[in-house]
Amino acid sequence: MRQESGRSMIEMMGVLAIMGVITVGAIAAISSAMNMQKRNTVNDEVLQMVTQIRQMFTEYDDYSNINNATIFGAIGMSNKNPYGGTYEITVNPSNSRQFIISINGLSQSDCEYFVTKGWDGSVGYELSGRTQSGATGTCNNSNGENVVQITYGE
Repeated sequence: MRQESGRSMIEMMGVLAIMGVITVGAIAAISSAMNMQKRNTVNDEVLQMVTQIRQMFTEYDDYSNINNATIFGAIGMSNKNPYGGTYEITVNPSNSRQFIISINGLSQSDCEYFVTKGWDGSVGYELSGRTQSGATGTCNNSNGENVVQITYGE
């Protein structure tokens, strides 16, 4: 009898299984990278908002004239965030020398990340000696319904 050459069905199944494991790993890595990109984008956009608002209101003693629609038009950016929610800018009702940036539409894990992240320049972060995040929020709502608030000013 002569020897047959070629691949068996078991060898092909093994190759397909290995390719499946590699694909799952690649998808997880890509998903993680995309999530990190969204978080970095939110961080950059919040810093941009804070810088622009401080520049606009340097002549005033307080932020009581903040108007959400006017601010976004003046700084030239959209109020939409990468999570499909919005940013809102309001004056702190208990202190007109402070303004609050709210990040709406977050999942529970992203909400927890932003609540624990150190927000440089925020009131809570600076007053705590840079030991607390400076952000507040409840992260117990359904995905897409969580809000984080960060207070800036004096």
